[in-house]
Amino acid sequence: MGLTSAMYTGLSGLNVNQARIETIGNNLANANTTAYKGSRTLFETQFSQIMSMGNGPNDTSGGTNPTQVGLGAVVGATQRSFTPGSIEMTGITSDMAIDGTGLFILRSGANQRAYTRDGSFSISPDNHLVTTGGDFVQGFGVDENFTIIPGVLRDLEISLGTLSIASATDTVSFDGDLSADGTLATQSSANTSQALVNGGGGAAGTSTLLTDLRSGSAPGSTLFAAGDTLTVSGVTKGDRTLPSQSFVVGGTGTTLGDLASWLEGVLGIQTGTGLPGTPGVVVENGTLVIRGNAGEENNIVIDSDAFGSDGPTAPLPLQFTQTASANGSGTFTSFTAYDSLGTPVIVSLSFALESTPDTGPVWRYYAECDDATGSSRVLGTGTVSFDTQGNFLSTSGEQLTIDRSQTGAGSPLMFTLDFSGIHGLSTQVSQIVMAEQDGFPPGTLANWGVGADGTISGVFTNGTSRTLGQVALAVFPNPQGLVSGSDNKFYMGPNAGTLTVTAPDQFGAGQVLGGALEQANVDLSREFIGLITSSAGYQASSRVISVSSDLLNQLLLIVR
Repeated sequence: MGLTSAMYTGLSGLNVNQARIETIGNNLANANTTAYKGSRTLFETQFSQIMSMGNGPNDTSGGTNPTQVGLGAVVGATQRSFTPGSIEMTGITSDMAIDGTGLFILRSGANQRAYTRDGSFSISPDNHLVTTGGDFVQGFGVDENFTIIPGVLRDLEISLGTLSIASATDTVSFDGDLSADGTLATQSSANTSQALVNGGGGAAGTSTLLTDLRSGSAPGSTLFAAGDTLTVSGVTKGDRTLPSQSFVVGGTGTTLGDLASWLEGVLGIQTGTGLPGTPGVVVENGTLVIRGNAGEENNIVIDSDAFGSDGPTAPLPLQFTQTASANGSGTFTSFTAYDSLGTPVIVSLSFALESTPDTGPVWRYYAECDDATGSSRVLGTGTVSFDTQGNFLSTSGEQLTIDRSQTGAGSPLMFTLDFSGIHGLSTQVSQIVMAEQDGFPPGTLANWGVGADGTISGVFTNGTSRTLGQVALAVFPNPQGLVSGSDNKFYMGPNAGTLTVTAPDQFGAGQVLGGALEQANVDLSREFIGLITSSAGYQASSRVISVSSDLLNQLLLIVR
């Protein structure tokens, strides 16, 4: 062991303290870098020169220890600390921070996989979630029903202002009361036209041509000519006015029977066995008789000028007189359903008390639609039954079908009426409202946010919310084994362990905080202390070199 060795030992001290100062300098330079993970430099002793291995104890000696002279220090490792940094709330939707373990997964332009804790993301012009360097943020996508597809990584896409959705109604739920304290619906309204005859003077029948139809009081002139348009308007049903409808003679139909069938549809008259009040439009004894459905909400009133024609001979070809009014307590409600294109479809429901057996009251409802393809308003009818305590018991006819042909939408539109939320107690009045329906009109993605589990939820202009994707996290058994790169990115290293790709808050991964960023985990106080001690160590090592140099100079002076 000589002075030269001492100089090299001092040099090793310079080298290791210099390396530590470099590490500290890098930490301090990145003290404000988003999600930066600080490092520390650890020293190890260099091999020692063995002067003696020592001896074990014996009868005459207690033994001697090894005699070794150290030859300096080396850098043992530079370790990165993955302890979480403080969370800064930014309020920017696209910013994300990880509270706990894990890294965001990135795909670079060269399809290289990278990882980062830096969640300062943004939306690219092509609606992708990207880093400040343009790398794509990856996660789990959704299918056509906006259900997350787990396990398959893809670039996350958030199509603000461009993604539009609509959904057809599948179920409509109702709330309210149908009072059992009321009058049974047993009689329908009846409206009878003036006497009608054919060209031969005989009573008109269902096969009588409209172009041969005449009024009994003026059999000399026909009521219609081919091509005439008969417009029905101003007809009231209950407390509501039905929309106007037109019948073209020779186009919509040619006979009085055709007109009768058409009127059943446009007036929304439900026919069939078992219905109270013998509803329908029929030709009886040379008159056209319109009988509605039972129940006050189905009472049909026809004004004297309701049937107008553009023909020159009879501007008001048909005159009706009401001969009976509908009876039966009831109520009315309407709601909006949506087809597959999001087009609104108005559906009306009128209710009438049908029976009050010992098992509980039974109500009948009649469904109509103004927007069904074709002229008929009729959708169907069914019953709602309650037990003796007024609790919902069962229903029938709850599946409604609306023809949407020639609209571009899926046809038919089918949905179910859910009356389980209705009660049948003897309340003062009956009231029914739509509580919920699952269809919605077209809407465009207007806003979005991310949840703690990484789920990205989009809010559309129609008020609906849908899942757009889920941020994925990468978890490594030894994150210190990752290789650091530029732009706050890490790459897979040989000692990082087996990668686990998971949703946040699962398999040891932390949660995702939206509108926040993780700060660097650099402790300035500790770094400054390290800077002081490293400076002192560097200075001390330099003193070893200078003292060794002085001693060598003294040795050389002996020669003189």
